[in-house]
Amino acid sequence: MRKKLAAGNWKMNGTLGSMLEIDALAEKHPAPTCDVLICPPATLVAAMAASIGDGVIKTGGQDCHANTSGAYTGDISAEMLADAGASYVLVGHSERRQDHNESDADVRSKAKAGMGAGLVVVVCCGETDDQRVAGDTLDVISAQLTASIPDGSTAENLVVAYEPIWAIGTGKVPTLAQIGEVHDAIRALLENRFGDDVGQSVRLLYGGSVKASNADDIFAVPNVDGALVGGASLKADDFSGIITALENS
Repeated sequence: MRKKLAAGNWKMNGTLGSMLEIDALAEKHPAPTCDVLICPPATLVAAMAASIGDGVIKTGGQDCHANTSGAYTGDISAEMLADAGASYVLVGHSERRQDHNESDADVRSKAKAGMGAGLVVVVCCGETDDQRVAGDTLDVISAQLTASIPDGSTAENLVVAYEPIWAIGTGKVPTLAQIGEVHDAIRALLENRFGDDVGQSVRLLYGGSVKASNADDIFAVPNVDGALVGGASLKADDFSGIITALENS
């Protein structure tokens, strides 16, 4: 049985004062039946991990460098994230792929680094609006994941997040059938590559304008094991509704 995961990506939002939202979220969900993850900006990783301690909310990084150390001004290694208290890291988010020109090979190298540091790696994938309209979605997703996921990945160190680029922060949401089609294809790809045991055990998240108001329907789609949430994860009240929907799914 795959344990469901509600993951929040704060992106470039949040200061120390935002820790109050984490406290409020922990109060609302003192014993969640799903995993709960917050990926704050790098400046808050250590503070959040220290505040949460061994609590129910996990801390993650939003990105990591492929190397363990070196002359990479402004970058953070996976080992540094782990040392700061993170247990997860996102790699390959569309904003990194687009804004920083990260290739699938870059994402794969970062994923290997994260796994090597003992982190659970959330590998992100997603198609543009033009690719969706052209009917290339499944080919794009397959190519991204085949080249981005390292060999030897397991259900213990890998999570896959499908985020259609055209739905991120736009309010647009794919139909439930479209979400299901992609998640089913990802499941089949993982089974074919890693075998049934691993392929059936890796958690698959959906991301892209997920809100408490649509979470129930999204989580009812087969092979959707949770969500990677952006803006709706910044406030405890908003994210709480999504967590509750996941717990009830």
